[in-house]
Amino acid sequence: AGIGKCVALDLARRNARTILACRNQERGQAAVEEIRAATGNPAVLLRLLDTSSLASVRAFAQAVLREEKRLDVLVNNAGLTGLPFTITPEGLEKTFATNYLGPFLLTNLLLG
Repeated sequence: AGIGKCVALDLARRNARTILACRNQERGQAAVEEIRAATGNPAVLLRLLDTSSLASVRAFAQAVLREEKRLDVLVNNAGLTGLPFTITPEGLEKTFATNYLGPFLLTNLLLG
């Protein structure tokens, strides 16, 4: 939803192979189908990613590096705000992990 969906829609309109990295399977698949229908671009894909989980970030990056020949653009758009203080299973504060640590790790893993 929001900025991420708008960016994905614009990239798909430009006929780019576009991967939506989403936490929620159902919402992500709905966005993929909407973008495919609006653009006619079948190369819009869903991959699950929770940037609050460093294990999820590592698994996502490993899959992208294995499945994709190249990566031209990375848009880090995940973000949380206004949640009560929560610690992730990895012992990190959830907002900090989601907004900063996860995207930083993802970027560094995908740099090659």
